[in-house]
Amino acid sequence: MILLAAESCSVYESFKKLEPGGIFGTVLNQFFHHPWHGLHFWDLLQPSFMLIAGTGMYISYCHKQEKGITWAQNFKHIAIRSVKLFLLGTGLHCVYAGKLVWELWNVLTQLSVTSIVAYLIINRSYKFQIAVSAILLIITELLYRLILVPGFDQPFVEYQNFGAYMDTVLMGKINHDGWVAINIIPTAAHTIWGVLAGKLLVSNYTAQQKVKYLLLAAIAGLILGFGLDWLHITPIIKRIATSSFTLASGGWVFLMMAFWYWLVDLKKCTKYAWIAVVVGANAIFIYLFFETVGYQWVNGFVAIFVRGFSSLAGMEPKISAVLSALVTWFLEWGLCYWLAKNKVFIKL
Repeated sequence: MILLAAESCSVYESFKKLEPGGIFGTVLNQFFHHPWHGLHFWDLLQPSFMLIAGTGMYISYCHKQEKGITWAQNFKHIAIRSVKLFLLGTGLHCVYAGKLVWELWNVLTQLSVTSIVAYLIINRSYKFQIAVSAILLIITELLYRLILVPGFDQPFVEYQNFGAYMDTVLMGKINHDGWVAINIIPTAAHTIWGVLAGKLLVSNYTAQQKVKYLLLAAIAGLILGFGLDWLHITPIIKRIATSSFTLASGGWVFLMMAFWYWLVDLKKCTKYAWIAVVVGANAIFIYLFFETVGYQWVNGFVAIFVRGFSSLAGMEPKISAVLSALVTWFLEWGLCYWLAKNKVFIKL
């Protein structure tokens, strides 16, 4: 959420306009989606969000079980929450467009579906959940390879694949950036894997064993995902969430999870964890905030003063834009800090 807020505040875009070269330019390029076939760091954010949502759902479910809340009773909460996520996700596209539109590409819309899928099998075994996630990836492969509609008969070509065709069926339009709504099928695997991670983290395994299993999951995902790509079987394409992308990105997320679990839970390096914790405490709220009020009003409001005073000081416009973006980013984090400090938690 902290990184997504930076994007909304135009931090990366303002730095890009400085046209940096060398290592900084290379690193900065990782904070933008890969145009099609390939994988950037920024392509891992949605998988991280989807997977961590599954982890949080399982841990929450365990706490509710301890209070005597049954699967069926909790399902009502999950279903209502999914409806809210769906409405918020589709509503955000109306905000982006400035008018009523019917678009299903937002991460909240997709999470509303993947959460239900993951919850339906939340009590099943590790093997069963892994098998279901594998079936979802196989279904994705078959849909793209076997259903070849005129004009949409190129499985892995932008705008000409089965996912784009389904967008014309579901929404009567194609996303100009190549995103497709049926990404909910393969990315449901991410949320299921998040449930598996949650099950592991609350288990009686030792901390060292938990890190070991997370690393094994990471290695498996990376080998399978990049292997499919390198062998020219299925290319890694984030925008249509190919099976190779889903596996590779899942591997990277498991690797990051293993590192943070090792650092925070095993090594007890928690001195600066609060910087992220205050944002995580109101994650959905701050996402909605910077995607709406933040982007449409706060960014411009802050820019009036920051760019105004910096121009009086003789600062170059491009540098002033960077400063304005950074100040806005800090203020939005400050809002999360204020909410957490005053124990205000906005939940769905």
